[in-house]
Amino acid sequence: MKIAFIGLGNMGGGMAANLVKAGHEVRAFDLAKPALEAARDAGCTTFDSAKEACQGVEAVVSMLPNGAIVKGLFENEVFGHAPSGAVLLDCSTIDVATAKSVIETATAQGYDMVDAPVSGGIAASNGGTLTFMVGGTAEAFARAEPILNSMGKAVIHAGDAGAGQTAKICNNMLLAITMIGTAEAMKMAERLGLDPQKFYEISSQSSGYNWSLNAYTPLPCVGVESPADNGYAGGFATPLMVKDLRLAMEAAETSDAAVPLGSRAAALYEDFLGAGNEALDFSAIIKTY
Repeated sequence: MKIAFIGLGNMGGGMAANLVKAGHEVRAFDLAKPALEAARDAGCTTFDSAKEACQGVEAVVSMLPNGAIVKGLFENEVFGHAPSGAVLLDCSTIDVATAKSVIETATAQGYDMVDAPVSGGIAASNGGTLTFMVGGTAEAFARAEPILNSMGKAVIHAGDAGAGQTAKICNNMLLAITMIGTAEAMKMAERLGLDPQKFYEISSQSSGYNWSLNAYTPLPCVGVESPADNGYAGGFATPLMVKDLRLAMEAAETSDAAVPLGSRAAALYEDFLGAGNEALDFSAIIKTY
């Protein structure tokens, strides 16, 4: 397929490269010149604007920082410039209301569109092992699924427009809660004199089993290899976790959902980010203990 890819940052760059590897013709655009150069090196054809990149394509994929940018991109540079038969996939993590609004406008203009945020960090993006949670009609999902399969290991239809974003922010709120709980338990065990590796061996095979402990151990040289073993570099950066938690708190307020643990996790991560830890992986919150 001929696919426009807009947004070639830490996540988008790897995703676009995997579309090329899968045999697609990728027409790429980003505001940052180094990102465009990397995309060219990966086999993409680059353009000076999103409008140009969208000319004559069968699909448009976007990976952008926030809802306002997503809304501006599609309203100003995609709608009316990409062919009306193109399928549109926004893989950004944004607020539910904006996702629904953009898809509603796309549908009114004759496009099939899905919101398809991802789970998995930079390594998963580069390796093509992302998980996509997708919101949209069954028809739009059927068209988007083969494209998403070129970039991920799992593609799940979550429901109607906005359902992908709902799944993403709830999932990452849970991730924040379990990472904080894992960090507290590991450091408490250590203070009580238990070797951290022994705690990992026991808890990872008993009722304390959870993804933050078993697949993303937050202490260096304990459990599985993770960003903790690389000075908390790479992985899922703290500012991205804070962004997702802010979206979750906004959604909780608008839906009148009770999230006492989510609220506490959000406050702890806000404090951690404010203390100058913007360059660290979110698992580095264990440092606060």
